[in-house]
Amino acid sequence: MDMRAQADSLSPRPSFSDLFTPKLVTVLREGYGLARFKADAFAGLTVAIVALPLSMAIAIASGASPGAGIVTAIIGGFLVSALGGSRFQVGGPAGAFIVLVAANIARHGYDGMLLATFMAGLILTAIGFLRLGTYIKYIPHPVTVGFTAGIGVIIFASQIKDLLGLVLSGAEPGPILEKLPALTAALPTVNPAAVGLAIATVAIILGLRRVRPHWPGMLIAVAATAVAAALLGLPVETIQTRFGGISGSLPLPSLPAVSFEKVLAVLPDAIAFALLGAIESLLSAVVADGMTGRRHRSNCELVAQGVANMASALFGGICVTGTIARTATNVRAGAHGPIAGMLHAVFLLVFLVVAAPLAGYIPLATLAGVLAVVAWNMMEKHAITTLFRTSRADAVVFLATFLLTVFRDLTEAILIGVVMGAAIFIDRMAKMISVEQHRAFVEADKADDSNGGRTAFDPGLASDPDVVVYRISGAFFFGSAATVGAVLDRIADQHKALVLDFSAVALLDSTAATTMAGVARKTSGRNVALYIVGATPRIRHELQTHGLGSGAARYFAHLDDALAAHRATA
Repeated sequence: MDMRAQADSLSPRPSFSDLFTPKLVTVLREGYGLARFKADAFAGLTVAIVALPLSMAIAIASGASPGAGIVTAIIGGFLVSALGGSRFQVGGPAGAFIVLVAANIARHGYDGMLLATFMAGLILTAIGFLRLGTYIKYIPHPVTVGFTAGIGVIIFASQIKDLLGLVLSGAEPGPILEKLPALTAALPTVNPAAVGLAIATVAIILGLRRVRPHWPGMLIAVAATAVAAALLGLPVETIQTRFGGISGSLPLPSLPAVSFEKVLAVLPDAIAFALLGAIESLLSAVVADGMTGRRHRSNCELVAQGVANMASALFGGICVTGTIARTATNVRAGAHGPIAGMLHAVFLLVFLVVAAPLAGYIPLATLAGVLAVVAWNMMEKHAITTLFRTSRADAVVFLATFLLTVFRDLTEAILIGVVMGAAIFIDRMAKMISVEQHRAFVEADKADDSNGGRTAFDPGLASDPDVVVYRISGAFFFGSAATVGAVLDRIADQHKALVLDFSAVALLDSTAATTMAGVARKTSGRNVALYIVGATPRIRHELQTHGLGSGAARYFAHLDDALAAHRATA
């Protein structure tokens, strides 16, 4: 058996069913009784109460109708839970998508957004089936914190108009640098009633969070301010006055308008939707894992997100993703499995059928207050403070991602942030490499019992002047290959053997292997024997592939084995 086959046998690849069986199937196989159903029903109702006002607010901020937000939560939420790879994930419209969806609708219209959402679903499904979900976790933490905080700023800026009840002379600009001057010019039109409702909404939500954290603060705030506005006859804009109310039934599914030109036009947005959806959903699943001790199936989760987005687009909804707030609420409410998320969608459907006419009384200033709280929550204050306190480089990555998100483009911010984070990581790993010279023992009995009877490194003991030993520690890759090569190039001609200890090398890439091939050529030209000890099967295979076969170097498991072999041939 060759080394590659041996490595594969030690870590067998998971089967298709291991990766893509929905958690719903797993939970049902474990046994599902009435007690667990009651727990899931209570959790689903709790999440639905939270999701109802939030879904409408997110849809309105995205440039869609409030009904589209509820439809998204119903269709997308049901499918994410039914098909997903997390026991507790709850899907629906998310605040992180407001920026992208609003920009897409402004450029391509609502049909363009539906097509981009459907295409994003296809992309997410493909990412899942290609098993690429594992790589989403490589988004650096400063990048995630940066674009999340940037989105929070943009969401808050998008709500200033409704928070203050402003009347703009024209359409509200999208870019923040154009939006702020337009809002400033409209300040004389401030509506005190709208301001009062927004302040009351925020106060109720934050107040209940402190004194009654388990109460549905958002729904209570929305209901209380809507009743107050109706009873007092306050002159504020409502869902009814702007959107004409909400339909009490689901729309019939239909395909969005498709043409080759339209597909090409919305493709960048579809990719952005898919990328952000994958990041958000897997982050949410990780949070749920941390709260419950369970493990999600990332690729299965992405397939479910893809199906949910395609279905949402067919029913006229917006982008779907797993949401941290609703998922955490689901866990805290005592959910047992995915049926809680499915029931949350069923409860929302009941709310839509029964209470749709009442939603028309909700003031837009109230929903703006809800989103102001959401925007504030997206600013991870503790994480930002920690970044600035612990790492200047990570703080730079955060600032770059944050500023690019606010003033340029979310996709551009993520890409540049990832590149910067990768460059910083490479620099850190390159600096961790060390090449230490040690002296080899003359006598084989100079062994260290604590090292299993093997020769220990101690430059202070008697040594063999004909043998030079270097121990390489850390990641030996393209970022550190030049450093190691420069040290090894200084091999003195008087030595008869060079021993390289790879036992502390964590990884080795082709650049490092090529560097080692160059060292082997130099030692061969100087009639210096080359010994490599402690290399793992994978590292040894990489070295041999790049020319360090048995003719160029001899391999041993331990240092004293190499020294004994050298003395035998000396």
